[in-house]
Formats: sequence, structure tokens, C-alpha cells
Amino acid sequence: MLSILLPTDFSENSLNAINYALEFFKYQKVQFYFMHAYRNEFYDHNELVSREVFDSVLEKVQTNSKSNLEKLLKKVNKSTPNPRYIYHSISANNSLVEEANELTEKHNIDLIVMGTKGKSNERHIIFGSQTFQVLKYVDCPVLAIPSNYKNTQPKQILFPTDYLIPYKRRELKLLSVLAKSYRSEINVVYISTSNKLSIRQEDNKAFIKDALIVNKVNFSITNSKKVAESITAHIENNSIDMLTMVNTQHSFLEDMLFPSTIDKVSFGLEIPLLAMQNTTRNYL
Repeated sequence: MLSILLPTDFSENSLNAINYALEFFKYQKVQFYFMHAYRNEFYDHNELVSREVFDSVLEKVQTNSKSNLEKLLKKVNKSTPNPRYIYHSISANNSLVEEANELTEKHNIDLIVMGTKGKSNERHIIFGSQTFQVLKYVDCPVLAIPSNYKNTQPKQILFPTDYLIPYKRRELKLLSVLAKSYRSEINVVYISTSNKLSIRQEDNKAFIKDALIVNKVNFSITNSKKVAESITAHIENNSIDMLTMVNTQHSFLEDMLFPSTIDKVSFGLEIPLLAMQNTTRNYL
């Protein structure tokens, strides 16, 4: 059974990500953890003007959080009844990153699904500040869903790599499970100016091939120094429905998360991103 964390700020973008997850995993047995972390919301509350009203404002924010979660679960149970699903709700006076890390550890979370943006929904940015922090600081794979994205049956998944990272079997197995549900093709693309692989790269490639043995996997090479542009071109030219990348130090994804790089290449992400964190935890 999969364990999936669904952070929400009750915005349209977060609700779209929740609906995406409920539809995408409909053939799997899943425990969903709906989570609202409201610490920032509390400190930014317009009624919090002095210490004298601290407790009353906190109580109001707590009550609203729990009430909104109850309404959300009622709506989900009514609109998406599924006997394979088990729902939990968590209202926490905590930051999103701290609560997500605690829940990931406590419930052995396999995946976090959230919108690429939250309430702000600014068009010129790829990831909202909350999503950016989760991608950077939470030790769990993240499936980030763009605003209004509805295609829950990916046929083509792009997996760019330099084969330098010793991938974790748990996270590759997660990718395998996601792809198998819809018979998706996984396109593993090596982006480099050299076609020759080192022994380390050959072994990592073989590990990927073995971990995805039940899937249809296409291995190819793109000769280029411009990683972001190559990924964007591959997405556009091959009708890619989902992008998966590993988020670790000196990785392709880390490079793209820096604002200067994003501004430079205008990396507009319009499809879901599965960001694997390459962490060691219990297996699925």
C-alpha cells in the first residue's frame, strides 16, 4: 500500500493537485494524508497585532484549519469514493517543511503530491515558495502538478540523467509503479557531449535498467552542453506527459531550481514533475 502526503492551503492549485492524485492512483491501494500546516498563516494573520490577541487568533486559525480539512474530506468522499483509499487529516501548527519531514518519517511516506504553486499563482514563476521549499528540504519524492493540469494518464515519461548518481531502488520502484499503471514509456536520456560512459556510469545505467525491468524503457543520448534547453526540446518534440528528475547536489534539477538559471533558459514547466530525492528509507 502506498502512503501519499497531500499538503494543502485550500487554494485552487492545491485542490487541483489533490484531484489529480485521487484520479491518478485510483487503481492502487493508498493511504492519503491530507495535511494543512498553518504556522505561517497564523503569523501573517491581519488580526495578530499584539501579544494580547495571540491565543484568540491562534484558536481561530486552528479552528478554520480543522473545519476546512473536514469539509475537504467530506467533498472527497462524496466526489471520489474509492474502497482502495484510506483518508487521514492532519492540522498542524507548524511550517510546511517541518511538518512534511516529520510526517514523512512517522508514516514512511512514499510520495508528496502538491501543486507547483499555491495561492499566489504568479505566472512568471515555475514553483511557488512553498513547493520550492518542499523540493529543496523535504527528504521524500515530490510529484508537482502545474495549475489546471488534468492529464492523469501519462503515456511518455522523460527521465534525463548523466548516470553519475547511484540511484535508490525504492525511488526507481516508485517510478516503475507510476508508469506501469498506464503502460507509460520511460525515456531515459543521457545528455552529454560524449557518447562514452565510464564504468560508474555503465553500472548506474544497468541499475536503472534492472529496477525498471517491468516497464517499457527507451535509452538514448542527446549530444549537448545545454541541459535545460535539451530537456525542454525533448518535452516539446516527443509529447512528454511527465518529467522525472533526481534532486540532489549538482544534479540537473538542482541547477534548474536556481532562479538565475530558470530566468536564463525560461524553463516553463507545463507538465507534472516527479522529483526523486535519492533518499534511503524503508522499501515500498
